Amino acid sequence: MQFTSEGRIPSRLTRTRRAVAALLAALLALTGLAVAAPAAAAEPWITVQDDGYLRIAVPNAAVEEAVGPVSQVVVEGNFGPSHNWAQIGLQRSGANWTATYGPFAPGLYYYQVTGDDSKVLKDASNPTSVASEPEWSTFFIPGESAALLADAPEQAGTIETLSYESHVAGEQRDALVWLPPTYKPEGKKFPVLYLQHGGGQSYRDWVEVGRAEQILDNLWLSGSLSDMIVVMGNGNVSDFSAELLENLIPAVEQTYNASPSKNQRALAGLSMGGGQAFEVFSRHPGEFAAIGTFGAGRFGDLDSIPVAQMNNRTDLFRVYVGNKTDIAYNDVYDSFQKFDALGLDYEFDGVNPDAGHNWNAWQENLIDFAPRLFTKTASDPAPSEGHTALTERFQPPASGTTPTPFIDGEGFVTFETTTDFADAQYVSVWANWAPGGSWLRVEMNKVGDRWRATVGPLEEKFYHYRLIVDRQSVKDASNPTKVTSEPAWSTFLIEGEGSRLLTDVPAGEGGGLEVLTYQSTVANQQRSAYVWTPPGYDAERAEPYPLFVLNHGGGQSWTDWVEVGRARQILDNLFRDGELAPMVVVMPNGNVNDYPRELLENVVPATEASYNVSQDPAERALAGLSAGGARTVSVLKAHPGEFAWIGTFAAGFGGTAGVDVEAINAGTELFRLYTGDITDFTYASVMNSLPVLDQLGIEYEFNGVTVGPHGWDTWQKNLIDFAPRLFQ
Repeated sequence: MQFTSEGRIPSRLTRTRRAVAALLAALLALTGLAVAAPAAAAEPWITVQDDGYLRIAVPNAAVEEAVGPVSQVVVEGNFGPSHNWAQIGLQRSGANWTATYGPFAPGLYYYQVTGDDSKVLKDASNPTSVASEPEWSTFFIPGESAALLADAPEQAGTIETLSYESHVAGEQRDALVWLPPTYKPEGKKFPVLYLQHGGGQSYRDWVEVGRAEQILDNLWLSGSLSDMIVVMGNGNVSDFSAELLENLIPAVEQTYNASPSKNQRALAGLSMGGGQAFEVFSRHPGEFAAIGTFGAGRFGDLDSIPVAQMNNRTDLFRVYVGNKTDIAYNDVYDSFQKFDALGLDYEFDGVNPDAGHNWNAWQENLIDFAPRLFTKTASDPAPSEGHTALTERFQPPASGTTPTPFIDGEGFVTFETTTDFADAQYVSVWANWAPGGSWLRVEMNKVGDRWRATVGPLEEKFYHYRLIVDRQSVKDASNPTKVTSEPAWSTFLIEGEGSRLLTDVPAGEGGGLEVLTYQSTVANQQRSAYVWTPPGYDAERAEPYPLFVLNHGGGQSWTDWVEVGRARQILDNLFRDGELAPMVVVMPNGNVNDYPRELLENVVPATEASYNVSQDPAERALAGLSAGGARTVSVLKAHPGEFAWIGTFAAGFGGTAGVDVEAINAGTELFRLYTGDITDFTYASVMNSLPVLDQLGIEYEFNGVTVGPHGWDTWQKNLIDFAPRLFQ
């Protein structure tokens, strides 16, 4: 029976490592936030802020010392959807490569720093280590959902190292052993769980990355775990069954007060280790009372396994698998078809919807499996809460036939390139699927002469993405969508209740969308604007329609609010829901050196000439994002009262010289400010504006931050909140 290294995190880790920074210290005991630098060391490269935000500052000098000069630096780890491997791109800022990301969910994160796609180095400021991955460091984000992964609230079990002779490997080997607080070297003997790592991993991984010590401590303290010894052995051996039965078990029983009874033994493993556990299960039925396989499905030839003996001599065989991004997903499905045909008894924990082939899944598997062992009360065989049935294989279209992207209906998205990049060395897809909507890169894998990646499950929202081919941004040529101001971008929508307001309304139920062309005396050119008119718009209506001017940001285009901001869909759906007053919305070109003049002398008159809009300032609104918000404020300051409704999305108030507070308050019905969270680079400017406005006495509204970065996810939410407030 052969086993592959499917337990290894899929990434460039299999490539030759060019350089490794010297480790600063021995393994930290995985306590709290394991990112604080030791005394006299440099500042931490990664600092965990409140609520799971990361501040990243990687010194360029440290990068160059380790791997030489680079043009790009990323921090990559289990940051992606389903906790899969993904990259946080950093920006050069002075002496450092920096980023602010989050909020990330509570849990343990493992990561490395990489320059120019392949030059890997360890975070020299972080003393944590992972023996099997020398460039990795870890940090822990506390929180209720990760309570069992946190350090135990009081003293609990202990971890020891067991050394023993292996005649199979021909060497002395080590295993880690967890002993419960009640362990005594004499008296009643303890049952034993043998817990195996995956391919390419180490016997230390369950402690250094899997948080086994914390999980076992917390389960025991909560009364959920029976008294047992847990042994984490070295599975990197040619004959695992012999190693386990002839070397490791005798060494454990000789060294510890461990029960020799077979019904007091359990065996579980992740990925390759799960395959090894099944090998022992099928070759030596009855040697273990309970078997668990975590993210493993390659069990070899099943036709000759002794099903009757396996069923009769085993109390529990429980199978675990991650979601469609788990490389074991289809293998598990195929194995179940064979198990059912053969009559092999098994329990299935269900498909984990939130994790793939990674430690986040395997930690949950241990949390579910260990409490089922060595108890007098039968455990519930049902899947874990929220887990789903495995009813079919996951099979995207064959290579070369995939619509880009292919969306499977459950939020899993498969990307595939054309054959144009057959000779590329490294390709990734970079999209707004990080927490809050920040950009995050996911590696693509070579499939023939194309590159492919499956990501998910993705949140129901609108996505923009680009391909990165050997560090160059490239448009997905197979996707016809476009963003005029960002030629490399493509877009797609994950439909659902969460994205309902971003979805096209049924045909015939939306408003009109037209292009208004006008002559700009400020820019000295003919310019264009998008104009949305409400359903039932009547150019001859006696009562003119209110006017809302909506501005794009710096470096953007008058097309952006439609192409990537989903303004048309937002306005259509809000109106259809009865949330939006009938109004005309103009999205002009704000790229001009004197925006107040452009607006008042060109945009507004051209709109009045072509549409039935009110000239009453009380029936006019003005808003904009980022630089468009700053332009909005410039109009408010220079021409208070021209627009009674003012909104700024990610823009501060700026200077106060010459501000006519009385005129602003008298002429403004609503002045509402918005900002993203600390990942938004304008956050400080907006927050610093609030006390300034208070001091000036300007009336405004601010209802807290919008979770998200300086990006379209945030601005869409701002428009959804702001537009229904107008003209009410």
